[in-house]
Amino acid sequence: MAKNLFFPHDLGLRPRARRASVPLLAALGLASCAAEGAVPADLPPLDPQIVQDQDDMTWEDYRPIPGKNWADPSLQPERGFRLAVVAVDFPDQPFVITLPKGSDPFGNPQIDPIPREEVPQFYADFWMTPSALNHGQTIRGYWMEQSRGRFGVTEVEAFGPYRMPKPFWAYGLNEYGQHDYTPDGSDIRNNRLERDCDSLWAADLGVPADSLRSRFDAVLRIYAGYDETGVWQEFGEMKFASRDAIPPEWGNPNPSKPRWVPTRYVEWTSWLAGAQQWGLSSMRQGENSGTITHELGHFAFRLPDLNNNPYVQPYRRAAAGPWDMMDRGCFNGPGGPHMRWVVPPMAGAAMPAGLMLKNRLETGFVSPHEVLTLSREGLARSGLVVAKVTARAVDPVPGSYAGIIVRLDGPEPHDRTPPDDPATNPLSAGTPNYNGYSLEVVQRIGYDSFTPDNGVLLAKFKDNLRGNNGGPNAFNSYIWVIDAHPEDINRVDYIRPNGEKVMRTLADYRQLNDALFHAGLDSGSSFEWTDPHNGLHFYVVDLEYTAEGIRVYQLGVRSLAGSGPHRRGLALSGPSDVPVTAPNTPVTFTLRNTGERVPLPAGLHPDSVPALGDHDLYRLAVSVQGDGWNAQIRNALVAVPVAGEAPIPVYVTPPRNASGAAIVVLRAVSESDPSRSAEIRARVRATR
Repeated sequence: MAKNLFFPHDLGLRPRARRASVPLLAALGLASCAAEGAVPADLPPLDPQIVQDQDDMTWEDYRPIPGKNWADPSLQPERGFRLAVVAVDFPDQPFVITLPKGSDPFGNPQIDPIPREEVPQFYADFWMTPSALNHGQTIRGYWMEQSRGRFGVTEVEAFGPYRMPKPFWAYGLNEYGQHDYTPDGSDIRNNRLERDCDSLWAADLGVPADSLRSRFDAVLRIYAGYDETGVWQEFGEMKFASRDAIPPEWGNPNPSKPRWVPTRYVEWTSWLAGAQQWGLSSMRQGENSGTITHELGHFAFRLPDLNNNPYVQPYRRAAAGPWDMMDRGCFNGPGGPHMRWVVPPMAGAAMPAGLMLKNRLETGFVSPHEVLTLSREGLARSGLVVAKVTARAVDPVPGSYAGIIVRLDGPEPHDRTPPDDPATNPLSAGTPNYNGYSLEVVQRIGYDSFTPDNGVLLAKFKDNLRGNNGGPNAFNSYIWVIDAHPEDINRVDYIRPNGEKVMRTLADYRQLNDALFHAGLDSGSSFEWTDPHNGLHFYVVDLEYTAEGIRVYQLGVRSLAGSGPHRRGLALSGPSDVPVTAPNTPVTFTLRNTGERVPLPAGLHPDSVPALGDHDLYRLAVSVQGDGWNAQIRNALVAVPVAGEAPIPVYVTPPRNASGAAIVVLRAVSESDPSRSAEIRARVRATR
């Protein structure tokens, strides 16, 4: 494995501007680097943060997993899943996909029309069979990729089309206080599409309706028209200046009634958008729905929602945002959340994020032996633990893990975070009842191609998947991402018809686009994070790449309550006199771990930790004595095993037209025992 290679394009990704400067991080109290070690622009950072916004993504941003195509229909999962696709339309709403291209009020369909009788099979194939239209990406491929072949849809049978007995609005206006907005004043609160759909389906097959489900693991009911979740904003407040500005063609067919209706998150949207149905985990989905994968997460694995309400005040930060499919990561895809109205659904929500470590353990997609599980109490007795973690889109490479878990154990309360008020703190994680921390690596390959960054994802989690996080803006948050950039991302959400810019709220899930931690100095992010209340310090120590370009990070975690019994020590060696011929000439020192490892009792951690206590972690700083000279390091951390050593390159630049000399000073301090430090000096000479 090649170490410390710099891949600014990371498997072909286009570089983007980094999100924050080192001074900004310092102002926020996020550790990044010693001032004297700041890396200038001409020395590339080890691990630059390159945040790409959802609005700017296209299908060109997809990067396949090296050597593996999980969408290949010939691959058979360990656990198969039988799915029925039942398609229905309405007397007043034909299938959008059967209309002339771009002809309906929403601007759909995006392709030439499909005959009505072919619609059920068209959608079954669109979601399950790789093709040019779906860019080779399928729901089956998603689950095969996440589970590494443990789970996948193996049988799909299409039924219909069937014509529903009631108009489309008779099923869509029974949610979120909309039932008073029917054109004829009828009471539709008890209408259920599922019931009427299944009656038609059963009659067609000549079997009792209650026998249908026994033949399949799930039924996906595709209805003509739209999921309200994908159109309420784009064809409401984004399209019309006010609810009174909605024109007749977007309003209630009854001209005596309002042209708007209330909707789930805000006071109004256009009647035509609001009269559509909201997709549900009962597997009721419109033709624009890209969130079927998310609904299968509910249905097949009983995973609950993680998403907040980003529009209600007081605002409350998202839980996992774009990093997990059970949160708004289900909206990932070309163009992001405002492109979820497209039919067929080949833009926003077409490529949901992977599952975070907690959810992968819950589903059995990651085996416990692939995860390093540590004890907070054990860390205080064992000392620092350093381990390698591979990008979550692939299996861990030898000598690494799929992630790290740190259990918050010991005397109660286990989570010792002081309570705060979510009504006044929009960044509140809520009720302090979390059970541990997880660390994992995200790389923009496979279904993670449409996550906004590469790097290390740090989060708190709860053992109980259900239960709100308190406050007037409570929601379920059994995962809570630690944001490396908690400041407002300060980006426009959309522009109103009158030209007014509407900024993303603090509760918008895209506030977490820049949440990942990165290795090294001047990355635009941070390489460490401390939880003083729970007594833990997390480190992103280094970054490696495999021959296939897969990211493998070296991560560290230590207790603030103790560093174990090991004797710590270090020594620095290196050249005494170095000619400097060009900018950023490397002067390489060597750091040796002179400490001694003390045997530890068994059972300090839930897992047997290889070489427990073998490493120490050192913090580096460099300075230079000489007018106009500059000395830099790319990484302020290095982990070295006992009796091992590591090279420390210092990059030296002489003053312009200089012919003199300077003294470079490198200092290293043990993180486990700050009383142990070393310093070395080297004379550098400018030569021309």
